[in-house]
Amino acid sequence: MIKLVRNSGMKLIALIGLARIAAAQGPPADLGAQMQSIAQALGVSCGYCHSAERGSGKPEPKKDIARAMMAMTREINAKVQAASPNAAAVQCVTCHRGVAIPRQLSEIVTQTMKEQGVDAAIAQYRDLRKQYYGRQAYDFGENTLLTLAQQISNNKPSDAIALLQLNLEFNPRSAASYAAISFAYTRKLDDEAAIANLEKALEIEPENGIYQGQLEQLKRYQRARQRK
Repeated sequence: MIKLVRNSGMKLIALIGLARIAAAQGPPADLGAQMQSIAQALGVSCGYCHSAERGSGKPEPKKDIARAMMAMTREINAKVQAASPNAAAVQCVTCHRGVAIPRQLSEIVTQTMKEQGVDAAIAQYRDLRKQYYGRQAYDFGENTLLTLAQQISNNKPSDAIALLQLNLEFNPRSAASYAAISFAYTRKLDDEAAIANLEKALEIEPENGIYQGQLEQLKRYQRARQRK
């Protein structure tokens, strides 16, 4: 059995090997139904793989990849069933979740932000949310943008604030987002804005001891700076 490795060239070899396994095993009992299931799992139509005119002989590389992935899925399920007979079967939708190239939403937004800036990343998030919200493709919950913003607050506080304000647009009762904005403002040395956002967080969660302590610490620091 060919083992998948990190090198992209070896990955292609592995895919070809798996496709040969699939050919040797023969097609599944109901190939038409399986192809429909695959198309739904990837959020595509038949033309995504069947890209050439019938009988033209032109290459259709996505069909080769699909065959290889089908063989890989059978191999994974055989190993899963051997390890845990009652485990749920792995299907295309397990990873793809309605998108052709499955990636985490945070990864997509991060890459766009690095390559095109935070405004482009925010526009992309809006577009993806409009297209996929309520489906299983991406996690549009509060924590996706919150976690991403927290990761960049130290070095890019303005970008973090922009992401968190976007998060509040869709999650207006997110006390954690206000608290994260407060921290980002401390990186910009804007104590007043930091205090104001912590106060908003406490309006939502008045019993939160962590926010209470952070607010008191900020106010003491502000008073100390004003006395100098």
